[in-house]
Amino acid sequence: MKCLLVYDITDDKIRTNISEICLDYGLTRIQYSAFLGELSHNRQEEIMLKIKRKLGKKAGKIQLFPICEKDLALRREIIREE
Repeated sequence: MKCLLVYDITDDKIRTNISEICLDYGLTRIQYSAFLGELSHNRQEEIMLKIKRKLGKKAGKIQLFPICEKDLALRREIIREE
């Protein structure tokens, strides 16, 4: 299932570690703190546990949204490169 993972973390080191975890799980960065990709239910649980351990007691918000293909097909984008 496609999933959108977004986070808001102020600690630079932790934020970098979380982005590396997302990439390790095959997610693609679509914004600075947003990743999209295919994750089974088990992998969703696994990545969230790993991120929770990495975050520890530091402040942060992490959200994982499963998205069905039908809803993903309705996505609209504006991309402008400099």
